[in-house]
Amino acid sequence: MHTLGLFEKRYGLELECLLQGAAALFNPAMASHRPFIQLAPSVNTTTVVTTTTTTTTYAPIPLPPLPPPSSPKDPKLYPLLRAHLPKSLRQFPLIFPGGARATFRDGEAGEQEMHEEEAPVGGVGWRMLRRDEIDEPQKEVGLTDAIERYGRKRSYSNESMMEGIETIPGVITNTPPRKRAKPAPLSQVPPINTAAPPSPLPSPHGSPSPESIWPSAPPSGHSSPQPPPAPIQPDASLTRDFLTLLPPELVSHVLSYLSFSDLARASRVSKSWRAIIDSDPVLWRDLLKSTKIWFGRGSEDAFRDAIFARRRREVLPRPDALPLPHPYKLLFKSRHLTRTRWVQNQNPKRITFPAHGRSVVTCLIFSHGRIISASDDHSIHVYSPVTGELLRSLDGHEGGVWALAATKNTLVSGSTDRTVRIWDLTTGRCTHVFGGHTSTVRCLAIVKPEWIDVENEGGVITREKWPKRPLIVTGSRDHSLRVWTLPKPGDDEYRCYGADDTEVDPSEEDVEDNPYHKLLLEGHDHAVRALAARGRTLVSGSYDCTVRIWDIITGQCKWVLGGHSQKVYSVVLDIHRNLACSGSMDGTVRVWNLRTGQTQHMLAGHTSLVGLLGLSPSYLVSAAADSTLRVWDPETGEHHHTLAAHNGAITCFQHDEFKVLSGSDGTLKMWDIRDGSQVRDLLTGIVGVWQVVFEGRWCVAASNRMDATVLDVWDFANEDGDEEWVGEPPGGLYDEDSDEEDEDEMEQAEVDAMDQDLDAAMPSDMEDADDQDLPPDDEDDDRLADWPRESDAEGSTTRSSVVSVTSAHAHDRNRSRSLGLAAGVRSGASAGPSSMLRLPPSNDETPTRPRIRNVNLAHRRR
Repeated sequence: MHTLGLFEKRYGLELECLLQGAAALFNPAMASHRPFIQLAPSVNTTTVVTTTTTTTTYAPIPLPPLPPPSSPKDPKLYPLLRAHLPKSLRQFPLIFPGGARATFRDGEAGEQEMHEEEAPVGGVGWRMLRRDEIDEPQKEVGLTDAIERYGRKRSYSNESMMEGIETIPGVITNTPPRKRAKPAPLSQVPPINTAAPPSPLPSPHGSPSPESIWPSAPPSGHSSPQPPPAPIQPDASLTRDFLTLLPPELVSHVLSYLSFSDLARASRVSKSWRAIIDSDPVLWRDLLKSTKIWFGRGSEDAFRDAIFARRRREVLPRPDALPLPHPYKLLFKSRHLTRTRWVQNQNPKRITFPAHGRSVVTCLIFSHGRIISASDDHSIHVYSPVTGELLRSLDGHEGGVWALAATKNTLVSGSTDRTVRIWDLTTGRCTHVFGGHTSTVRCLAIVKPEWIDVENEGGVITREKWPKRPLIVTGSRDHSLRVWTLPKPGDDEYRCYGADDTEVDPSEEDVEDNPYHKLLLEGHDHAVRALAARGRTLVSGSYDCTVRIWDIITGQCKWVLGGHSQKVYSVVLDIHRNLACSGSMDGTVRVWNLRTGQTQHMLAGHTSLVGLLGLSPSYLVSAAADSTLRVWDPETGEHHHTLAAHNGAITCFQHDEFKVLSGSDGTLKMWDIRDGSQVRDLLTGIVGVWQVVFEGRWCVAASNRMDATVLDVWDFANEDGDEEWVGEPPGGLYDEDSDEEDEDEMEQAEVDAMDQDLDAAMPSDMEDADDQDLPPDDEDDDRLADWPRESDAEGSTTRSSVVSVTSAHAHDRNRSRSLGLAAGVRSGASAGPSSMLRLPPSNDETPTRPRIRNVNLAHRRR
């Protein structure tokens, strides 16, 4: 049996039958026969495929212990200092590059680890969550979905929930039961009105009728099979309209979490929601800032005041109409459209029409939905931007028109015929003609009243409104500037001597006869090429390489800014930052501090004449004859971008906080001012671009092609939804009056203020200046040689100037006043004002300012 056991182990169960037969041989009855095992021959067939698997076991590699922490010792300051790490942090797998695997252990094992794993890890006020305790991140849902989901969580429970909700007569508002109904008959629903209770909340499927929700029970009163489950209704507590019940501060805070698109959807829920959202200034102000379209520097306040002033003049809305939105909401929409439409609208509406024959367009402005262009062909045209129709042709100048400014329905123009003309755009009539300049009126500006910070002698800053009524400032090649009162519609018309007679020189006009003339500002030694004015401050740039800062109320020259080595061609002014900037033929841009009269930054980089400057709340842009534009930070002087893609001198440009449009060498290009990239070409393949201007949805360019001058107009608005797109004028100067004041009080306040300022500026020894003996006329030429003139040399002395101005009879009030001014400035090349005064000759003459003849002027007033 032992042999059989070995045999079985060796050959396995396959010989089980053979073993059973062998066991029968051991029967004692058959002892005469010896048992045997007959083994069949063994045949083994082996197919060898070489596959070698080697398993190597490594001994654990001990890691050196980490040094104990040196600094954290206080468990109160470091809550995790003595915390027990869970097992997942004491034993975890490692996978090396190549796929090798290992297990990290910190040496602890056993039941203690399991116990520590279950024990919560934490400290005072905190604990570590297990993985099974961490909720899955919730999916973000919109406002409508959130309201619907919240409404489906609950159903009607009692009638008190409908408190404050308007009920419909004839409709029973019993709520569906939450539990199994008692065997009592349900009340019948009258068929008078089958509408469900109203809800101001949106529902994609509407509210089913009460009959389908509460069917009546059988008349027997016994229990009956329950009707199908009622459709889910919005929660009655939400129908309280929580936005109207919460305080405005909380409503504004709740709405601040919504994006612009969500606010637009929420404003369509109900009239009350729209009124709340549209009229919340804090909400839209924060949205302007969060989307980075809040520019500051008073631009938002100017827009707000302009909208409010415009609404005061308009007809009041109907009582049942929606309340008007806050100006910040209109501003957000307008800036959002300006930022997106100009880039996304690849095919804006465009019209092209001829203008001014073949002449050069010298000036181009967009004002109150009108295109106004001036040319060297002596004409001024007014076009419609929608149709291109010529609305008005303003003729009267005898020379090319090189300066233009507009406010409301009044247009002011300056020409090479040495006159300044005032036009009524509603009728096309020239209502006033001012003479006095003896050479081309090259630049002008309308100064509108606005609130500014004024610092008195004691250093106290007060908020004042200057000027008291709109003014005109003109600069001429005769080296001088003049300040005029802008006539109001209906004022007495005035036409200077020679205005209607081409044979008479208008420069011989005696400005003392003009009631609108206020000041003559003298001091420059060469032509005045550019000017900028706001409030009480006037900046003028001249071919004498200097920049002068004036007070346009008193006529005092506050600073003579020297630093440019060649002619000054462009100036801009920022009264909010007390900065002025100038561009020169020397290729530099200088930023001046108006408080100190010193150069704050000298911006170098251009290699040729800087003929154009533009200033916005965040950017200063300079354009030069070197075919490039440069974008700067006006406060720090930092250079942001160089816009280089043109091949010729930049002839025109305009910019805002989003884009720059520049014209040169037959192309009009659009740039992204924030990153300096080129966005698109608006015009290509033409001879030259004279002027470009844009505002809001509109863009207008004057160019020359095929020996003809044409105007191109683009409208970037879509057909629907862009009606509230309000454009912001360059410089943030709006025509709407921010304050409605009595005109008599304003005029009298202006007289009093000017009298006070002039009295302070007039020294006692000048009171009898007019009584001094004056040389005869034949000595004028000899005396000119002795008249000190301003020199370019360092330390040179500027020419003194005395201005004598008389303004008589306020024409619209039949009262008279007389104002006298004597002021002088003596300064060095670096610039500060001085109190030294001198008298000029009685009859000034320069190569561009002819001598005034002794002519009988009795007939000049008309």
